[in-house]
Amino acid sequence: MQIQSAYSSGLQGLQSAQSGLTQATIDVAKPTPTQSSTPTEPSQEVAQTDKTSALLAANESLRQGEASAEVLETDSETIGSIIDIKV
Repeated sequence: MQIQSAYSSGLQGLQSAQSGLTQATIDVAKPTPTQSSTPTEPSQEVAQTDKTSALLAANESLRQGEASAEVLETDSETIGSIIDIKV
C-alpha cells in the first residue's frame, strides 16, 4: 500500500475542489426550464431544488479547498521545521 505525501494529498484536494466548484457554477448558471403547460408537472420546484443542490455543492467545494490549503500549509511548516532541526 502506497501512502501519498501530504503535499500530493493537498494538491489533489485543491484540484478536486476546483473541479467541483466549476461544475457547481455551471449548474447554477443553467437556465431554468419554462413553466410547463400542465399544472401537474412541478418543473419550477425541480429547478429550484437543482439550484439549491448546486449552491450547496459550491459551498462544499469551497470548504474542501480551504481544508486542502490547510494541509499544504501544515506540510510546508513541517518540512521547514525538519530542515531547521537538521541544519
